Amino acid sequence: MNELDPLKRIQELCDERGWSYYQLAKASRITYSTLNTMINKQNMPSLSTLQKLCDGFGISLSDFFEPDRSASVLTEEQAQCLALFTPLSKTDRQLALAYLKGLARQL
Repeated sequence: MNELDPLKRIQELCDERGWSYYQLAKASRITYSTLNTMINKQNMPSLSTLQKLCDGFGISLSDFFEPDRSASVLTEEQAQCLALFTPLSKTDRQLALAYLKGLARQL
């Protein structure tokens, strides 16, 4: 694995979702000042903070550190669904999952 800069990865994930750092802080349940200081002063996040950020993004720590790991095994339709799902808020993700579960029961 290539060396990964966690702060750049956080920025990439925010850019992918069209999120501001404020939105990430809110989704991650950390204070905006903590996140802002970390980004602006180039302070590396602690493991517990990184876990909270991953929870906010809706990804695992593995996905954070190896972003291309799971993408290679997805079909084109699965990748498209994931691309649509990823930028959703936590509430909208729950709604999307509930909808998909409802569709699956009809099969």
